[in-house]
Amino acid sequence: MNRKPEFSKTKTLSKFRITAGTAFVFASLVLTFSFISYLMKWKADQSQAGTMLDKSIKSSNLFGKVGDWLGNFFIFESIGIASFILAFLFFVFGTLILKKTYFKPWKTISHSLFFICWLPIVLGGITKGEGVFSGVYGYQIMDYLQAVIGIVGLWMVLLLSIGIYFVLEFNLRPSNIKAKIDKFKASLIQFKILGSNQNKNSTEEEEEPFTEDLCSEKIQDNSSNKASLEIPSRLPEVPTVHTSPIIETPHKTSNPAINQPPMEDPSAEAANIAFTVEQKQEDSLDLIDSKAQSLVDKNGLYDHTLELPKFQIPNISLLKDYGKENININQAELEENKNRIVELLRTFNVGITEIKATIGPTVTLYEIIPEAGIRVAQIKKLQDDIALNLSAFGIRIIAPMPGKGTIGIEVPNRNPSMVSMRSVIASPKFQHADMELPVVFGKTISNEIFIADLTKMPHLLMAGATGQGKSVGINAILTSLLFKKHPSELKFVMVDPKKVELSLYSKIERHYLAKLPDGGDAIITDNNKVINTLNSLCIEMDNRYELLKNAFCKNIKEYNKKYTERKLNPENGHRYLPYIVLVVDEFADLIMTAGKEVELPIARLAQLARAIGIHLIVATQRPSVNVITGMIKANFPARVAFRVISGIDSRTILDTPGAEQLVGKGDMLYFNGNDLIRLQCAFVDTPEVERIAEFIGEQKGYPEAYQLPEYAGEESNHAGGIDAHEKDSLFEEAARIVVSSQQGSTSMLQRQLKLGYNRAGRIMDQLEACGIVGSFNGSKPRDILITDLHALEQFLEELRG
Repeated sequence: MNRKPEFSKTKTLSKFRITAGTAFVFASLVLTFSFISYLMKWKADQSQAGTMLDKSIKSSNLFGKVGDWLGNFFIFESIGIASFILAFLFFVFGTLILKKTYFKPWKTISHSLFFICWLPIVLGGITKGEGVFSGVYGYQIMDYLQAVIGIVGLWMVLLLSIGIYFVLEFNLRPSNIKAKIDKFKASLIQFKILGSNQNKNSTEEEEEPFTEDLCSEKIQDNSSNKASLEIPSRLPEVPTVHTSPIIETPHKTSNPAINQPPMEDPSAEAANIAFTVEQKQEDSLDLIDSKAQSLVDKNGLYDHTLELPKFQIPNISLLKDYGKENININQAELEENKNRIVELLRTFNVGITEIKATIGPTVTLYEIIPEAGIRVAQIKKLQDDIALNLSAFGIRIIAPMPGKGTIGIEVPNRNPSMVSMRSVIASPKFQHADMELPVVFGKTISNEIFIADLTKMPHLLMAGATGQGKSVGINAILTSLLFKKHPSELKFVMVDPKKVELSLYSKIERHYLAKLPDGGDAIITDNNKVINTLNSLCIEMDNRYELLKNAFCKNIKEYNKKYTERKLNPENGHRYLPYIVLVVDEFADLIMTAGKEVELPIARLAQLARAIGIHLIVATQRPSVNVITGMIKANFPARVAFRVISGIDSRTILDTPGAEQLVGKGDMLYFNGNDLIRLQCAFVDTPEVERIAEFIGEQKGYPEAYQLPEYAGEESNHAGGIDAHEKDSLFEEAARIVVSSQQGSTSMLQRQLKLGYNRAGRIMDQLEACGIVGSFNGSKPRDILITDLHALEQFLEELRG
């Protein structure tokens, strides 16, 4: 009669159990995802924790402001990332209410409570309260224990507690550890023996594997029928038992093997057991090469130009044709100069045995062989006298000529010939140049085209007075590279403080230029962005060296060859690496405005970046020692000097005089650690560069410029925009904390006042604006400008008044 009420009561309890269990599981999921979202943007979430009812402030948390509050309360103000254990306990309670026993309840709860107490203290000791990993609880307990028992005592207590936990949990006594090891070895041997027996018994269909249980069952089944039992003569070996097993049966049988097991030689028995040794080996180099060869046979070599397969290298017709550039030989001028040189040398008792003239486009070289007994110093002293006698500017004496045993006298031509960019680009020497980054500068004194490999320099320093051809020289270098390399092989990083010299190349941004991923202009004109770009190049350099290390390559050429031959897996981060050329048009302006912030990353790139394909071209019109410092000169062995004002500037650039004797208009000296070569730089005009840039820009390019790694510079936290009269409600309390501790730290205010990072930073800016703390000083703490609390109270009274 009373079953119906009991059934109704049971049904109600079941509904309550399902509802409560589901609620606990749901709460665990909400807590978990709220904590994850909070950790991703905890700084913003902390500042929004107290704005639950403000609709104008939007939250970035997955569960909105409720998630902000949960994360701030449990993680920051409580136990840090140990809050995830609390969310796990909610899940355990929910499954326990739902009668789903996935975990042992009391054991799980005890373990969780231990780590909720232990983990925040450990993280507080590791992070020193920085961040949110330990929470306020973890940091304060750690700080109290450290003050009481010291840092060594703190870590001894923490290590002792976790050691006791593992001993109690896993019963780690020496005897138990030894027993578990012996048991594991025995089970491993038995597993191998049973596996070999199964392989043997699979070929004998009539025989069955012998075990004690199976034998007992057969004896009991056949005892009623009084039939004899046949037992295999060879028994499996059990490692832990050294005697043969004896099977007792309730009835006698006619087979004596049951009562007396056969005795066999253990060595013979072990010889019959199948024994297999398996050793896993890593892929050898031959195997890797064979896999790569199979990929090459199937797909061919990797072609880095496939992203822009229809790209066309600029045509020579884009360059202006200045007609024939043959050197006009003025025989009368040559004869006149020869006679003047000989007569002047005889006047100073310097006899010569032979003289030879080599005509160049701008300068004629007269090589003389002095008579025996004539000292070289005697001829060097006559440089100004020869220039006066020839009525020429730019006389330079080379004594002696390297590798020739002669003395050279360079005399400028009265009617110099032009060296156009078209003539040197169209030459077979440049077209068939087997170089990674061929750069054609122009022609030598002997009218030969001079080409150098930028990868062999490996960096180039250019200097010269204003208007002597430095900008034309940069355009000649860039033009020669554009005529030789595909966009997938070469990228430029261009820095132009003057804002007008390199702006012509902005049209080739999606083909050849590289920049930071900030959406700004690829031609960098802002000095502040230059620092970030240089540091980004340092990050790119480090990333490339990591790729080379993983690929076992020494330089970018070997790496790209391996990648082309498909020996490097793109899934492991490998990619085809283009060369990167950093071009700085006016280095002196950067040194004046940024100083060491520019010089140090450039020096680091110059020291290390050669092997991974980053090369520098740095130009300046002020060759002074505070611009071209010793650190810069030491890392730029290749240098180009156009005409300068004084011999001191020439020594600053080349470590030798001579650049002050150049005639200008592209006349230059090239030095690469060995010989000093005089060249006439090839002339490329601005309209020619515009045509080349338009030709490349009109073709299909990449979706965007080559992205350099993102670099976030240190925030300076300037307080110039903070109004001293608009103070936070916790301003005075924060001032007292800072002055009493004599430490100006945003993270300290964050911990002491339990604030978010943004609010603590604003209070610190207000303290700076009022003159209580000093300005931001990088990684060093701020200076405290008020020494004691009494002076602070007087200062605060003045502010209130």
